[in-house]
Parts: sequence; structure tokens; C-alpha cells
Amino acid sequence: MNVVRLAKKAKKGNKEALLQLIMAEKAAYYKLALTYMENTHDAMDALDEMIVVLYEKIGQLQKEEAFYSWSKTILANNCRALLRKQKKLVFIDEWEIKNEREPREDLTSDPYRSSEQLMDIQVSFEHLNVYQKEAIQLKYFHDLDYETIATMTNVSIGTVKSRIFHGLKKLREHYGGEVDETN
Repeated sequence: MNVVRLAKKAKKGNKEALLQLIMAEKAAYYKLALTYMENTHDAMDALDEMIVVLYEKIGQLQKEEAFYSWSKTILANNCRALLRKQKKLVFIDEWEIKNEREPREDLTSDPYRSSEQLMDIQVSFEHLNVYQKEAIQLKYFHDLDYETIATMTNVSIGTVKSRIFHGLKKLREHYGGEVDETN
């Protein structure tokens, strides 16, 4: 698949080309949305919104080769916006669920990861601030480079590296691991 060729077609109004681009990375999009939203329903809502935004704003894409980092940035922004809305609106029947701290849905499609490991990871992340958690998840769960994470989160590369370093340091300190100061 030639991303540049398809992105150029999509910018000219070819809906099929845009659909091909989206479908080629649908698993990565879903995994990213699930990382932010923590449940399937909200992840799908974020994906739906991303598709609408991509369709409406494809003409604003500057570099065709950057389609995937651009689209993932849009998805991450949609997720953050949905999360902000959810914080403002808490239904009474959800109040008990939130207070019971039920385990979140699986953050990965890897069948070899046990739910116990995922629960440990989720509990570990409670010791991090939201920015450190986001940066670590994007780096290690989605294998994104520092530059892409910086673009997605609208901060400098140095800030991304700092968030990851300090987040990992907190995790190591909390769980008694050694802290590598050269990281």
C-alpha cells in the first residue's frame, strides 16, 4: 500500500482511498483509542469521531507521508476531549462502579498477556500523573517514537522524554527496582 498515493487521492475527495488508509491501520487506531478510553464503547465513539474529522479535514493534511501520525494525533485529541466531557458528567448508576474500582477492559490484543498482569500494570499507573501515564503508554504499548508522541501531545520531545523518564523512575521506586539515571 502506498500511503502517499492514497493520501493524495483522499485529499482530492476519493472516499475509497481514505477508507483504505483507515482500514489498513484499524487495529492500531482501536488499540490507541482503547488505551485512552479504557472501554470498548468509548473507544469506538472516539474512532467514529476521528473518521468524521479525517473526512472533513483531509484537505488540511500538509505531508501525505505523515497521514498516520496526523490521524493518530486527531484520535488522541478526540479521546482527550471525550474524557474531559465524561469528567463533567457522572451518572448516579456509574458512581458505584467508579468507586468499586473495577478492572478496566484489556488494553492489548495480545492473547499471551494475562488479565492479572494487566491489572498490575493498571494499578502501577495509579502512581503516575496523567501525562506520565499517557507518554509511557504511547511509547511502550503503541511503540511510537518520541517525535510522534510530542506531536500527538503537543509538547516538545524533551518534555516527552522527561515524562517517560520520571514516570518510569516513579514506577521503579514504588516497586523497589533499581533506578537507571542514564536513561
